[in-house]
Amino acid sequence: MLWGVGTSDYGLQPGTRVEVLCWTAIREAVDDAGITPAEIDAIIVGSVFGPPGVATRVQRGLGLPGVPMWTVENACASGTSAYHEAVQAVRQGRFGCVLVLGVDQMSTLFSGAIVPEATDPEGAASLPLPGLYALQAQRYVQEFGVTPEQLAAVAVKNKRNGLDNPRAQLRKAAPTVEEVLASRMIAEPLTFLQCCPTSDGAGAVIVGGERGNPADLRIEASAMVSGALWDHRSQDVWGYASVARAAEQAYAQAGRTPGEIDVLEVHDAFTIGEILTLEALGLAPRGKGAELAPSGHTARDGAQPVNPSGGLLSRGHPLGGTGTAQIAEIACQLRGRAGDRQVARHRVGLVETMGGGAAGMDGNACVVTILSVP
Repeated sequence: MLWGVGTSDYGLQPGTRVEVLCWTAIREAVDDAGITPAEIDAIIVGSVFGPPGVATRVQRGLGLPGVPMWTVENACASGTSAYHEAVQAVRQGRFGCVLVLGVDQMSTLFSGAIVPEATDPEGAASLPLPGLYALQAQRYVQEFGVTPEQLAAVAVKNKRNGLDNPRAQLRKAAPTVEEVLASRMIAEPLTFLQCCPTSDGAGAVIVGGERGNPADLRIEASAMVSGALWDHRSQDVWGYASVARAAEQAYAQAGRTPGEIDVLEVHDAFTIGEILTLEALGLAPRGKGAELAPSGHTARDGAQPVNPSGGLLSRGHPLGGTGTAQIAEIACQLRGRAGDRQVARHRVGLVETMGGGAAGMDGNACVVTILSVP
């Protein structure tokens, strides 16, 4: 069961220590779960660029010496990978209550796009992730006729949603499709407003067993897959197969179909990312995902709202802290506590986080989890 969630604010916070970001999220999650720190049996931290020993520093601040603790690094899926390990540990009876923490502080490391690993072909070719996602978009433009306006509609939707998220990094007036397309070109056809900002932030999730608390949420499924080999022989664009495989496993575990999902938080680091992910999750046929945002299907008042938090495009993307932020948002939605961004149907929610970066793989990892109101 999911007992509690908490987050820090998201944004550029170079003057705030990483541990402080974490403590803010943890304090909120502990209060939300209605427990004391002494009830935590284990701590699992997801972080990509956290300083060495970040988990131990957090543990020290909590006053929990000796509690089993370890760190997971799985690119952007680090936070949800840590969550997946916690879910499995509780299900296997190893621990009764596990604190999951996702955190990264990007502002002290990068001023723009994340620099690719120099030993990979992408690094040697100076191809950062905006370029890799742009190649996905270009293929969809050529193969399925996806239009610039359809891509921009995702940014308009998510940035409008982000206005009602008090912890989001970007909360300016929602742009129009025309303004999205007129913003500076980053990697054709992706413009500046179609790319998520790097961010600082942390999210915490507390996972435990059944305890009869009506506020607890049922974890119907948690599936994690590692990337498969991906090269010129692969039929799918980069990253698609990883999401599809994780989704297939999650639906099977939960005994559900894509149409039964009420609300989703997905990895929209770039507008094309949300489109491809929703196809891989089964919300639209191949090549039709770009129609979901313009049609209103994924709007906050639509049939299946996607990224009511504003997604990465508004909330920001602190890598390790992203997956736990997504889980926190879905938990708030399912409990009916999302305030102005609350969706109407909120019995079943899904979170998807895909991390990528290693050359020759269709992503480092992908996690899909399905939560529901008992």
